[in-house]
Amino acid sequence: MIEIIPAIDIIGGRCVRLSQGDYERKRVYDAAPAEMARAYADCGVRRIHVVDLDGAKASRPENLATLEALAQVGVDIEWGGGIKSEQALHDIFNAGARWAIVGSVAAQQPDLFAEWLRAFGGERMVLGADIRNGKVATHGWLRESELGIEALVERFLPEGLSQVICTDISRDGMLQGPAFELYTHLQEAYPTVDFTVSGGISGMEDIRRLDALGLRKVIVGKAIYENKITLNDIQSWLQNGSSPASM
Repeated sequence: MIEIIPAIDIIGGRCVRLSQGDYERKRVYDAAPAEMARAYADCGVRRIHVVDLDGAKASRPENLATLEALAQVGVDIEWGGGIKSEQALHDIFNAGARWAIVGSVAAQQPDLFAEWLRAFGGERMVLGADIRNGKVATHGWLRESELGIEALVERFLPEGLSQVICTDISRDGMLQGPAFELYTHLQEAYPTVDFTVSGGISGMEDIRRLDALGLRKVIVGKAIYENKITLNDIQSWLQNGSSPASM
């Protein structure tokens, strides 16, 4: 059964959602990150996806106090944004992150990311591959590289890569459905890697279809904040592999 991973994006210690990665098109939500994490934990969620958007811009983690508060809730945190040095890795792990999501360094300094994979292991290091027009975007989605995701994955497979979060930026925050063909292609091409679907989830029907296609993990953000997917839906899925609407 596909694992639902709720997303929390943070600017200034508050929950936000961007549309298509555009910092100028952000919506700020009232709930504090730790309150959101607690609500997810109460539903049975064990893993939460958190992006430090301030950190992505600043090239260093900027919301470590928020990470510490999230970790105290008792959920496992995958944390991304601004991880550009080994010191940053130690900082987020010491603050309570279980997994580190690395994107820009992997695309621009592949030898360094390969070194981190060897040092920390594929069970803690996650490749964050954010895709726009078929190419990997970096620096909080503000820059576009010439790399395709396949080339990036193949570079790190020999180093122990086992987890990839692939975000389709064009669909992120748009509630128009994910790029089903992209994810099924990647999962079939690289079966030893767990690909996490990210971007565009509009409702539980998308979750059910991804599950039927054999995908393993999916990040859900705006659909929760906009009440397209409820906490009830998540709890029912985790308990029964279904949502109230499908029962």
